[in-house]
Amino acid sequence: MVADGLPVIQALSAGHVTRDPHVEYNVEQDRHMETVQIVLDKKLLHATDQAARRTKQNRSALVREALHEHLRGLEVRAREERDREGYSRQPQTHEESHLWEAEAAWPAE
Repeated sequence: MVADGLPVIQALSAGHVTRDPHVEYNVEQDRHMETVQIVLDKKLLHATDQAARRTKQNRSALVREALHEHLRGLEVRAREERDREGYSRQPQTHEESHLWEAEAAWPAE
């Protein structure tokens, strides 16, 4: 790790580092991963770093997890929309819904 062109140990002893020196970010190397560059505003970056510290993850892991969750949500919403469209094109008849209502009824106590 380098700060202002100096190795971290030298920078710390010279007082050049203004960031929290206890935060470590490890770059995970995996042949199935690509390195990308994204642009975040300062508030979002700060919130991301705070969340990474709270969850004891590095920034990349936190962003990957959030992106996976967002993509899963998009997929669920797409399936729900597809189902809504299908049911609106061919709605259930009263007889079909009546059969399911009988199955969903709680047994008498």
